[in-house]
Amino acid sequence: MKQGVQGSTGTPRTVRVPAQAHPAEVRAGTARTRDAAVPGVRGEHLHDEGPGARGRPVVQRSSVRGQVLDALRTALVTGELRPGEVYSGPGLGERFGVSATPVREAMQQLALEGAVEVVPNRGFRVVERGLRELAELAEVRALIEVPVLLRLAHTVPADRWAGLRPLARETVRAASSGCPAEYAEADRALHRAMLSLSGNEQLVRCAEDLHRRSQWPLVGSPARPGRADLAADAAEHTALLDALAAGELERARELVRRHFGGAG
Repeated sequence: MKQGVQGSTGTPRTVRVPAQAHPAEVRAGTARTRDAAVPGVRGEHLHDEGPGARGRPVVQRSSVRGQVLDALRTALVTGELRPGEVYSGPGLGERFGVSATPVREAMQQLALEGAVEVVPNRGFRVVERGLRELAELAEVRALIEVPVLLRLAHTVPADRWAGLRPLARETVRAASSGCPAEYAEADRALHRAMLSLSGNEQLVRCAEDLHRRSQWPLVGSPARPGRADLAADAAEHTALLDALAAGELERARELVRRHFGGAG
């Protein structure tokens, strides 16, 4: 996207995550969740119930932590977790319907990514970011992605680019939804797929980290990208892949540079 998703002033919406089984249930081997979609939270052992099942234990704690992390990332992109605000593990855990432990673990991951910072004895503060940091992220992303994509334009067969069109169409669909978080995910997926054609996994990880950080909200700015802004960004994806699939290198070069003219 050409600009980061900016924060809102509303309070965070409730995001339901499958709740944890009571410890006594875990010890008794009868742990259940209130949401059957994700069995076995908090690391309890679940057993197959079919005929002849051997009851192989399955640890599912990481799935809860992952769902909480996804929910927190979505709340960051939409501005529901506001820059400068401090959020406690127990408070968010109650909101999500889980204990504070997976929330704290997810927040620690976000702290490593630079999205939040630890506030001793209080919780985690959402980092305040301004236009300068967004511009710096845009510059670094362009320095990494533009030359890589231009090199790949000369070496990757046209059919490989054409194979990425469904991801480009997904960005168009997500843009039409008007949901910043939905578009942010589709946008990252397409950029990740394009850069993956380089075969350089370290480059892909570095670029995606920068991309994700560029989508966090800005402090003191309630506006969000509208459908028109998202649609324009998505249209550039489609045009770029069309040019690459057609072998129109000059057109592709122009579109790559245009797409990264702001924040990439």
